[in-house]
Amino acid sequence: MLTMSVVVAAATASALAVTGAPPGDARSSTGRLFVVQAVPGTTYDVSLDGEQEQSGVETGTVVGPLELRAGQHEVRFDPDDGQPLTATVSVRAGSSKDLVLHLPADPGGAPVADTYGVSTKPVAPDMARVLVAHTATVPPADVRVDGKVVFEDIANGEFAQADVPAGPHEAAILPAGTTGDPILGPLDVDLPAGTVTMVYAVGSPTNGSMNVISHRAEVPTSAAGSLRAIHTGSAGLVRSWRVAAFGR
Repeated sequence: MLTMSVVVAAATASALAVTGAPPGDARSSTGRLFVVQAVPGTTYDVSLDGEQEQSGVETGTVVGPLELRAGQHEVRFDPDDGQPLTATVSVRAGSSKDLVLHLPADPGGAPVADTYGVSTKPVAPDMARVLVAHTATVPPADVRVDGKVVFEDIANGEFAQADVPAGPHEAAILPAGTTGDPILGPLDVDLPAGTVTMVYAVGSPTNGSMNVISHRAEVPTSAAGSLRAIHTGSAGLVRSWRVAAFGR
């Protein structure tokens, strides 16, 4: 079991990620689960199926990969102050999922836990996959990459993913439908070829806790090429890049 702490402060204008093993093998009888702690200012003890997995998990920590048998598993979060939360996760053989503990869009709301699958489809050798999730205490937002809006009107608890050219990019998050100052960024993000990078916007601009948490894994490459878009839902849409609610 690996524990990866990869918080990226907005003030640094850079995004870092930890590269792990490929996210899943369809021939395996087990699946992988990453647990992302995205609640600012709180530490949690994380238990899996009644057994403590990690204590004192701080904001920005990614716990995993946890190799789990196919089926349902229970993850419990016990905070240093407040009510515990329990989430049930369904794991498929050969799959990879992230379970994200975060705050809702409503300021003062109780933490929620959402899951989603990480696509392991091959990418072209010169491409990288990126997934951007809205887990911050802000209204719906747009994601601007290299000066252009590519993910549109993403609400809290939704994500968007697409295959993009590998290399350095500049990303920013703005209130949906606006063109002014971003609420986070711009951030310099490097997306190596043959990887999938999961990026979470967390915190709130009202108290200065806006931040990014990310982690990265390798994915197969294919000379036949990859999809420019991974169709995962029906919310916001820009250039055929779709967003989807967690768990779909």
